[in-house]
Amino acid sequence: MMISVATPFNLLNQDLLLLPQKAIYWQQQKALIITDVHFGKVGHFRKAGIAVPRDMEQSDLATLSDLIHEYQPEKLLFLGDLFHSDMNNDWDWFILWRSQFPKLQIILIKGNHDIIADSNYERLNIQLRDELLIGPFLMLHHPLPEEQLPDATGYVFCGHIHPGVNLNGRARQSITLPCFAFGKRQAILPSFGKFTGKVAIRSLQTDQIFAVLKDKVIAIA
Repeated sequence: MMISVATPFNLLNQDLLLLPQKAIYWQQQKALIITDVHFGKVGHFRKAGIAVPRDMEQSDLATLSDLIHEYQPEKLLFLGDLFHSDMNNDWDWFILWRSQFPKLQIILIKGNHDIIADSNYERLNIQLRDELLIGPFLMLHHPLPEEQLPDATGYVFCGHIHPGVNLNGRARQSITLPCFAFGKRQAILPSFGKFTGKVAIRSLQTDQIFAVLKDKVIAIA
């Protein structure tokens, strides 16, 4: 089990730990927050005849289990796109994983990829929401457009776009790293799933950007 190196970040008087596993632990709520797991994506591609390593998703579940054992959260908040597409054999792995944490409250904010029947989640005692206001934060899947943010009922936490930040080296090297992007009224979290891409985002002067490295999270803006 890997012990994570957390980066503390205080937002609206709430104590957050930014984790290199691309998750947030919210200390006041004892809540683990992640987005865009895209579980089932491996099975979806393999079903279509595309060769993808089968153990990729078991690795994501193992990482999530390690975080739960380390931080002992009371709540697990998925900000959408938990399961990638229609039902496939990977769902059986998820059922097995859920059985290991029967007392953990799990809430899924439904994303555009969450298309399987709600009854599948309900049988696993997973609550489904379109949005969730908890403390000062409004949990969504899609980011809100800038013009809608002043009317939001809380500071927005969301995912969907799999944010990344470009870093350039002295010899024209360039790398795009997953990142946490905290704006004035909205935070976009990196995708938790390993089988996802990254889109470099445009940051504003007021944004606070944290790049995710293999074993730590660093502030770069």
